[in-house]
Amino acid sequence: MNRTGKSPRVGEVWDRVTPLVLVVGAILSTAGFVLAFTLAGPVNGASVNGVELIGGQMVANQLLFSQKIFYWHVPVAIASFLALTVEAYYSVRFLMTRDAAFDLRAQVATEVSFVFVVAVMVTGVPWTRFEWGVWWTWDPRLTTYLILMLLVIAYFVLRAAIDDPERKAAFSSVFGIIMFVDVPICMLITRLIPSSVHPVVFRTDSGLSPDMLIPFLLSLFGMLCVVYGLFRLRLRTAELSERVERAKELLDEE
Repeated sequence: MNRTGKSPRVGEVWDRVTPLVLVVGAILSTAGFVLAFTLAGPVNGASVNGVELIGGQMVANQLLFSQKIFYWHVPVAIASFLALTVEAYYSVRFLMTRDAAFDLRAQVATEVSFVFVVAVMVTGVPWTRFEWGVWWTWDPRLTTYLILMLLVIAYFVLRAAIDDPERKAAFSSVFGIIMFVDVPICMLITRLIPSSVHPVVFRTDSGLSPDMLIPFLLSLFGMLCVVYGLFRLRLRTAELSERVERAKELLDEE
């Protein structure tokens, strides 16, 4: 593998704005989560005494808690899909150019996606428990997302199992593209299988009233900023580590 003159580099304007983007992401995500408990219906204030009829709906603390998880769970899931989309793009770019810079970016994007994939599973389990009364159910979306998490783990196992850098990058890129195929399946499965008990989140009318849509969008844009910031920070660290390793190799050859 080599680096061409057109290889993407770190240290440009995208990296200089990364700390600011992370701060904005943290603020937006926090604001969205706080507003989910203070603004969004059906219960303002995040507590009810027993079970109460609010807006024609019987609301209990369990339902309240599961509903508030939505404002974290869904944005984190979308962020994981974005990271895997970036991974697939750079995997394709590597196979087209054999440029090590693209393989590094695909690897970093997968590392970032793993953080968000685990967060999705962690937040999804209590949602399942409070909404459906069980800790796990083989709902189509849950099942396809579990497969996605296992594929992400398998990606790192594959990289660790191959020593040759070029073969490692090539095999990982092909596997990364195959792994990405599960992303649109996860997103569309509730439409493909309407009997799924998992709700359809993406609708033309959003399905959310303004008091629910505002905190959701704040959390969503906040998470997208966070995933971008983490990707750039990790990429910069990985790039610097590679430069150090190359410098050591040159010194050893002298």
